[in-house]
Amino acid sequence: MANPTITSSSYAGEFAGKYLGAALLSASTLDAGAVTILPNIKYKAAMKVGSFSNLVRSADCDFDPTTSGMTLTEKVLTPTELQVNLQICKKELHLDWEAAQMGFSAFDELPPLFSDFVISRVAAEVANATETSIWSGASGEGSFDGFLQVGLADGDVNDITAVAITSANVIAELGKVVDSAVANCPAILGREDVTMYVSQNVAQAYIRALGGFGVLQNAAGSDNVASQGANGYEGRGTQWYNGGALSFEGINMFVAKGFGSNKALLSTKSNLFFGTGLLDDRNEVKVIDMADLDGSQNVRVVMRYTAGVQIGIGNDIVLYS
Repeated sequence: MANPTITSSSYAGEFAGKYLGAALLSASTLDAGAVTILPNIKYKAAMKVGSFSNLVRSADCDFDPTTSGMTLTEKVLTPTELQVNLQICKKELHLDWEAAQMGFSAFDELPPLFSDFVISRVAAEVANATETSIWSGASGEGSFDGFLQVGLADGDVNDITAVAITSANVIAELGKVVDSAVANCPAILGREDVTMYVSQNVAQAYIRALGGFGVLQNAAGSDNVASQGANGYEGRGTQWYNGGALSFEGINMFVAKGFGSNKALLSTKSNLFFGTGLLDDRNEVKVIDMADLDGSQNVRVVMRYTAGVQIGIGNDIVLYS
């Protein structure tokens, strides 16, 4: 595909922060505020994680700090530098842009708002890529380590081996996640922002299970342990769900669209961090019409930005993967 072209209606990055903000923060996880966002990270952000020992002691007349202590560790969030280099031939724009906006001349000019049109399309793709990287990305071309990779690399995270999720076993499998939290990090279950982040297929299996028309399994995989009955939740069958909020055993459920299949993560929003240099000087958005430069009918789109994730306290996370 040929490279883009820029004319008098070219866009050269004056509002780069605004467009990158739209691209990054319209990723569904960030748009919903499902994790903690750390903007304006110039290079890296260091987060101090503290743990206390023997903090409370029996009262007496003395001050004795030797019986209690605090251990500080550090988690570093270093956003990855990313970019978009897109090349478009203006001849192809007739497919997506009204001919009237291109003018009646055979010599096409960029429509007055074409830069906005192109950037919005590119921003949508950047948002999709960002959403995937946040949850299941891996360091490499065009991506950064997501919560899955960061969690697996942290020895303090409570890991559970996943199985293929179906409507028959989803309740038992999600129960394993909650049971692990009860055993290893019960304090997070009382937090207002505790959330069960699940893959799309896990959420769909859960919705179907609550709709009835099936037999549930126990943790050992045995059938006929319990049944939702033919009418399911509230006696409404598969019509019970209309796109509203989901919860499991009183824990809010969030569908992490960037998670791969059969994944779940239980934690608090305040323990999961997304960082970006949103207003960093390196941010750049450009739409360049190449007509006056090389005589072609091409347009070039350039975006530069940074993004990355990090977890806080590993032991306060249950990862099902």
